[in-house]
This record gives sequence, structure tokens and C-alpha cells, in this order.
Amino acid sequence: MQNFRNYYEILGVAKDASIEEIKKAYRRLARQYHPDLNPGNKAAEEKFKDLSEAYEVLGDTTKRSQYDQFGNFWKRPGFQGGAKGNRPWGKSSDPSGNVDFGEYRNFNDFVDQLLNRRTTTTTPSRPPQAAADPYRPGTTKTSYTVASTPPPRSNRRDAEARLTVPLEKAYSGGRERIRLEDGRSLEVNMPAGMVTGQRIRLKGQGVSGGDLYLKIEVSPHPFFKLEGSDVVCQLPITPSEAVLGGAIEVPTLDGLVKMTIPGGVRSGQRLRLANKGYSMSGDDRGDQIVEIQIVVPKEVSSEERDLYEKLRQLESFDPRADLPV
Repeated sequence: MQNFRNYYEILGVAKDASIEEIKKAYRRLARQYHPDLNPGNKAAEEKFKDLSEAYEVLGDTTKRSQYDQFGNFWKRPGFQGGAKGNRPWGKSSDPSGNVDFGEYRNFNDFVDQLLNRRTTTTTPSRPPQAAADPYRPGTTKTSYTVASTPPPRSNRRDAEARLTVPLEKAYSGGRERIRLEDGRSLEVNMPAGMVTGQRIRLKGQGVSGGDLYLKIEVSPHPFFKLEGSDVVCQLPITPSEAVLGGAIEVPTLDGLVKMTIPGGVRSGQRLRLANKGYSMSGDDRGDQIVEIQIVVPKEVSSEERDLYEKLRQLESFDPRADLPV
């Protein structure tokens, strides 16, 4: 990995871009390279991680300011490749004195500290927290605590565990109690809008004080299916509902909502419920796509059969009138 990471170049924006321009560029590229839309594509997965890391910094005014200050010094002698023999490069600071660049051996150490991925020897210890991997910007709080004095860094090792969550829980997030293979039980505040392949970091919960990464897997749902940020479902309706149309109730991830179907709707036709889909990037949400399925009853009462017989005698519609044979 290159020592200096140009986040502006990764997002394809100018250095003086506004927050809205940065947010718009991230959303567009995140959808293009999202792992769910590029299954098995490692290049797309790495690109998505880079985009999320860049947005986590540039989308935060404080982190962006520090990044811009430090970025001006990355070409200094001894800084690009890191200090030799674990000796920090010469003490320096920007004119405002906001950042002590001598605390870091190279630009990656600075970025790791900026994103709370590593703690330098000059930084006081902090309480453990659950933070999103570069798959998703942002951090979340947890309800558990660990010893305030961390063990020697040389003994720490990161660990990974798989966590399968139902779609409704992945959508809403919230507190979740998980039990690890080593017998520990942790209560974690999971972020909303989780997707398969996303990793959640639990700081200090790995081996000897390392980090624990929860690899998320969203279990298939019997009714809803994700297509990017859209939620797709198949909705059965009766022949009379298809002919006459009208308001019907449709299940969504938020509960039942009313939707008006047009008269004469076809089986397989897709209708759209705006802003009832999945949220993968903050407040940007997809739609729910409702695919109509006209279902014929297998059994009917004698009264219903009489009505169907009368309808057959009255109806003028012939679906076979225009057969090409």
C-alpha cells in the first residue's frame, strides 16, 4: 500500500470540494463498487474499502482538517518510507500547532490514529469501543469494558468471528448480545444498514488486547430480497384485485404500508414504493420493488364457481385473440 493516500483522488473530487460534493461522490462510487453488487470481485471490494476510508476522513470536518495539515508534510525526508530503526522523524508541527507530526513515523501511522485503527505510544489509552471497519464509515458505542491498562503490544493479536444476523436486524441495527467461541458474551451496539461481508471492529476484544473483527453475514429472508439498496418482494393478488385494482397492504421493513395497484395490472409487473428500501450510506435509502403475482385459487365454493361461470359468459376479453399462429 502506498505510504501517502490521496483521499481526494480516491473519491474523484477537488481539494476544495464541499461536504455535499464529497458525500455525493462517495454515494455514487460506493453503489458502483459495493461487494453485494460485485460478488467475488476482490478489486471492487478493495476499492469499496478505500472509498469508505476516504469518506470517513473527508466527510468529517475535524478529521479532514488534520488530514490536510499532515498531508502537506508527507514528502519530508525520512517520512515517506517510515523512520529507520523505529526512530520517529524529526519533530515538526504545522504553523497553527494543532498537530505534532513527530508523534508518527509515517503517514500510515497518522491515518491509523486518525481513524482509531491503532494507538500510538504517545496517545493515552481509551475505553474500548465498537467501530465499523473501512467497509462503513463511523463508530458505534458498546456496553462492555476491559482493563484500562493494555497488555504489551507485541502480545496482541487480532481475531475474527462470523456473525449471522437476520435481515430485519441488519436493517435496524441496535444492541445485540453475542457469544464467542471462547465463552465470552458481549453486548454490541450494531450499526443500522449492515450488509454481508461488512466487518465490525471491537477494539481490544481480540487476543491479549488485540481487536476482534465481526464479519457480518445477512441471512436470506423468505419474503424480501436485496438488489443493491432496493428491496424486492413478490406480492400475490387475486384475479379480481388484478382486474379492478385498488388499495392493498404491502409488508415492508418498516411494517405494513398501503399501496394502490392499478386496474388491469399484469402478473410479473413491478411497482415501486419510494424510499422503502435499504439504507447503505447514512440517510440515502433505496426503494421497495413490488413484483405482482396473480394467484388463482385452487379451491372455490359453489357460490364462487357460479359467479365465475357467469363471468365467463359475460366477459368479452379473449387473451388468445392475437396469437401469432
